Amino acid sequence: MDKSWIDLPTGHHEYIDGCMEFIEFAKQDLVEGKIRCPCKNCKVEKWFSVNEVERHILFKGFYKPYKDWIFHGKGDTFQRMFESDGGITSEGSLDNQSGFVGRDNMGGLLRSAFSVNMPPNCPNLEAREDDEWIEEPLAYDTDVEYDYSTIEEDVTYKKLLEASEEKLYEGCINFSKLSFLLHLFHLKCMNHWSIESFNMLLKLILDAFPQILDFPSSYYYSKKMIKDLGLGYEKIDACPNNCMLYWGEFLKKDKCRVCGTSRWKKTKDRGNVVSDQGTDTCKKGVPTKVMRYFPLIPRLKRIYMSSSTAEDMRWHDTERLGEDDKKILRHPSDGLAWKAFDERHSDFALDPRSVRLGLASDGFNPYRLMNTTYSTWPVMLIPYNLPPWLCMKPSSFILSTLIPGKSGPGNDIDVYLQPLVHELKLLWTGVEAFDAFAGEKFNLRAALLWTINDFPDYAMLSGLSTKGYNACPICLDSTPSDRFGSKICYCSYRKWLPADHPYRCQGDKFCEKFGTNEWGKAPSRPSGTDILRQQEKVKHVYGKSKAPPKKRQRGHDDDDDVQDESDFGTKRSIFFDLVYWEHNLLRHNLDVMHIEKNVSENILGTLLSMDKSRDSRNDREALEAWRIKSHLWLSTNPNGGECMPPASYSMSTEEKERFLNVLQKIKVPDGYGSNLSSCVNMKQRKLINLKS
Repeated sequence: MDKSWIDLPTGHHEYIDGCMEFIEFAKQDLVEGKIRCPCKNCKVEKWFSVNEVERHILFKGFYKPYKDWIFHGKGDTFQRMFESDGGITSEGSLDNQSGFVGRDNMGGLLRSAFSVNMPPNCPNLEAREDDEWIEEPLAYDTDVEYDYSTIEEDVTYKKLLEASEEKLYEGCINFSKLSFLLHLFHLKCMNHWSIESFNMLLKLILDAFPQILDFPSSYYYSKKMIKDLGLGYEKIDACPNNCMLYWGEFLKKDKCRVCGTSRWKKTKDRGNVVSDQGTDTCKKGVPTKVMRYFPLIPRLKRIYMSSSTAEDMRWHDTERLGEDDKKILRHPSDGLAWKAFDERHSDFALDPRSVRLGLASDGFNPYRLMNTTYSTWPVMLIPYNLPPWLCMKPSSFILSTLIPGKSGPGNDIDVYLQPLVHELKLLWTGVEAFDAFAGEKFNLRAALLWTINDFPDYAMLSGLSTKGYNACPICLDSTPSDRFGSKICYCSYRKWLPADHPYRCQGDKFCEKFGTNEWGKAPSRPSGTDILRQQEKVKHVYGKSKAPPKKRQRGHDDDDDVQDESDFGTKRSIFFDLVYWEHNLLRHNLDVMHIEKNVSENILGTLLSMDKSRDSRNDREALEAWRIKSHLWLSTNPNGGECMPPASYSMSTEEKERFLNVLQKIKVPDGYGSNLSSCVNMKQRKLINLKS
């Protein structure tokens, strides 16, 4: 039978005729009026009526890798003989109570999770010219693994497979023990149930339905049963002063090699004597600080163990539009940074399965007001191979590291990134993985393209300064800055305009010092190699307990090794350990959400004369010192007191109330914004608790 129509567009007349031929072929062996659906979405894993399958393949497309049709027609006899995924029984009857038809494909879930996949072409089935399948004698074991996992994973897989085949109760055809438990956990997560409420529900279910067989009675035992479906994490002890990790060659050390602080918490014994745990006095120690690390390589391998996600990881290469449309920036692969990386590392770009990653990190307080001094810093990785609507979903993010601390890791964050950078080095050369979509082993490679963070985190991750006179990480020591009252401001922005632009000679209309015109040239953008060369001159000691090296005083060149950190940053970024990092065109991105929030907060604070107002007495004095905007200089009122003339943006009390009243009553589409009315304080006429 000709199957070339499968590769044709869905609207082609030959494709439609081929679909009709397939439906007639599949009708030869129905199971209770249903067949497996081979559409592009279902991928031969779901069962529907013939009419529903016909609609799926006509409008959604045919699953192109499925060209042998071993699950349809007379070929499906083979599948029913050896079905082991909690679906059709060996007799092929829905009414046979020795098995059940689960509404969830638990077998498919387990095979995807543990890379247990049926080969795309079974060598024991041969086709004659009349398209009749011949079943050759073979030895088949339902638990045979095509050995893409370890022995431990194989044992875990078999244990979960038994749970997926175990009936919830006699006669149940919709759920196995494992699938029902997963549904309960899904409801718990979606509805934010507490552990106590989950335990109460389990107790109620077991009391109400005593026919349920050997089901977990608490959250603890339930979690213990399904924990093997997920990927775990490593606990890595850290110095409380952020000096080092007890990892690698320092795994068994008891004291920090930098500051000498003990690894263990101090406790009191019965004699009220303080001692360090982990020493001879206390055999088992409790570490003072622990980082959670989620290994990256197993998680990237897991992505390719599912045929669905493995196909999505090719989207940037296979599903993008024509060359003209690629000029429109709708995905990171359309950007110059991605294209420059591909051009420089053509061997990496040759395989579309090579993973491009972005790194994001920021701190938050998980305890809210219960503990205002504690913060947790998650480090997230975003795989950009996915289509835009998937790579920006939180469910697609890969959690890499959880850093605990009272004030965050600060400039010592590189200490906690060592395990991640180590894995990124391995992934640059490649690790062996299995592609479930192509049904083959391949060399999995990955690269970190850039980071995404707010401006303070920019300094932490890049090693450059983002405050003071040289706050621009692009201009560095050429940052156009000056002091304005009690603040440092960054002017001279007209030097980035074309040389003949009229704004350059209109200094009286811009907030430039003394209203001068601008004829300077914009500073050149430093390359990654330039920044690396500068940062290698900086001596930085990690940890809170060590004072930083003394800065070189201006005009003194007696020590060329110790440079002014305002010129060269604060440290050498750990990302320069990656061989490709210095050549990346765009190494760090700014999180616009934070910038928009800060700018909006300062504008609103100025309009409403709040604490964050940028219009103060010092600012008015600075205007006079710069000899600009004379109508806003401080003046004297008739009573002899000092006054600030109102600016064009100044609002009266009535105007503030009207403005806040609008914000309090404003309604926006669902999901567009949070409850802004809760941030309006009409009594004090200000906005409070604004978030991004």
